[in-house]
Amino acid sequence: MRYLPKSPTDREEMLAEIGVSSIDDLFATIPEEYQLKRDLDIPRQHAESEIIDRFRGYAESNATGYSSFLGAGVYRHYKPVIIDSLVQRGEFLTSYTPYQPEIAQGTLQAMFEFQTMICELTGMEIANASMYDGSTGAAEAIMMAVRVTGRNAAVIARTVHPEYREVIATYAQHQQIPLTEISYATTGRVDLAALDAAITDDTACVLIQSPNFFGTIEDVAAIAEIAHAKGALLIVSIAEAVSLGIVRPPAEADIISLEAQSYGVSIGYGGPYCGVIACKEKFLRQMPGRLIGETKDVNGKRGFVLTLSTREQHIRREKATSNICTNQALVALMTTIFLTVYGKEGMKELAEHNLAKAAYLKSVLGAEGKVLFEGAPRFHEFVLDLGASADEINTGLLKEKIIGGLPLAKWYPELGPNASLWCATELTTRVQMDAAAKAVNALAPAQVEQTLVAR
Repeated sequence: MRYLPKSPTDREEMLAEIGVSSIDDLFATIPEEYQLKRDLDIPRQHAESEIIDRFRGYAESNATGYSSFLGAGVYRHYKPVIIDSLVQRGEFLTSYTPYQPEIAQGTLQAMFEFQTMICELTGMEIANASMYDGSTGAAEAIMMAVRVTGRNAAVIARTVHPEYREVIATYAQHQQIPLTEISYATTGRVDLAALDAAITDDTACVLIQSPNFFGTIEDVAAIAEIAHAKGALLIVSIAEAVSLGIVRPPAEADIISLEAQSYGVSIGYGGPYCGVIACKEKFLRQMPGRLIGETKDVNGKRGFVLTLSTREQHIRREKATSNICTNQALVALMTTIFLTVYGKEGMKELAEHNLAKAAYLKSVLGAEGKVLFEGAPRFHEFVLDLGASADEINTGLLKEKIIGGLPLAKWYPELGPNASLWCATELTTRVQMDAAAKAVNALAPAQVEQTLVAR
């Protein structure tokens, strides 16, 4: 139901009914010094049609004509229109947890197909449906590894998404899981020597990301060999799921934590997105969330049920693996439809398209700045040292309706203030990339000159 405003007469009747003379009486318990007494500059009331027009105007002023080169864990990909057409059907849009398989076969089958596709993409044997997002999935994977191994520490690469690491730190603090971070080599990959030195007899797992936060693809096989030799599990976090269309899946991993936002989930202010955990079948009992399984009904017909639900809502708290996930089925359904539309060859072509776009962007921008972390394969992101402040250059680019790369100094101060992370997807046009290169070329020399004068 939409918000229904009350007339002055309605308000007087309501106040009389509850026995107060004015709305101010409702706030009398708040100390005088904390009450807001000044007049607020509030615009006049607007009709619903005026409000809609105003927000449409805001949207146009914010978005129309802008090109974006941001990635960093949230990616702009084309979303087939059929996704919204299907997920907005009442059977899916209004459904909740499919506790009763008799009336939830459609939802259960969609989740089963989702799990199947995720396994095919990642090279794992089982997958859940699903986690909140990639960050919580990574944290849950670490806790899962602790339960599996009986050890209680984790080693994490600094090339894992910084915000993922912040979420993990919050989980680990209250689970008493010590965390050790390892740095990266000049190629942007994990420093293998530092990794080998960091793993101890208490290490339950090693967590890496590939493609990592710098866009570089890690040597998963080499990292797995080091981790397994010391009895630790390997967790691979994947923030850009489209990469699996061309990048070999990290089959050497024991657990994979995947953010599936790129598969048809719209960019939002932090979500809802679609996290997934996939792993080897032998870890089945320690997997958080839900698993959907295939069975037969009393008439021998194919059917689907909740096979394993190990969260607190379903079983006794002391036996639960986690209290994560509310019903993410609707977002998982978006992913299922996306993967069905594209298919195996379509996913490969999409990934190749992204790879080619990034290669071109790197070629035109690399001429104006220094590309960091060369010497290792990458997908559709790269780090550029512009030779001038990344923040100041971004301010200049915005005047040209260009959203530049993500400045990295906040999380990686060792890279300096000039480093930023740039991304290109299939939605980034050559015209936009050429315009960005021209704008950066015009801004960077001026910024460098200002810096020299200041010194």
